[in-house]
Amino acid sequence: MNDRVTPPMHATPDGEAEISLVIRLPWEDVARLGQEAGRLAAQMQRPVTLDEAVSSRLRSRPAPAAHAKPAEQPAAAAVSALPRLSGTA
Repeated sequence: MNDRVTPPMHATPDGEAEISLVIRLPWEDVARLGQEAGRLAAQMQRPVTLDEAVSSRLRSRPAPAAHAKPAEQPAAAAVSALPRLSGTA
């Protein structure tokens, strides 16, 4: 993973983008993806690949708001978080 190569990105007919990655997963995670693929296959009434299971799993989780600002603290909480100065009440 020391090579900083940007994987090729392809546009798909449905208006989305596709990139190919190689990742290493523990067998437990592969088994969970297999279970997810089985659940999806039952829901969609057709065979489902692990790729589809991963895509579905990624889409079903809300993306963390990396751009969101942290919640502001109330003034009292901010003041109480300050260290006390010695020699004061």
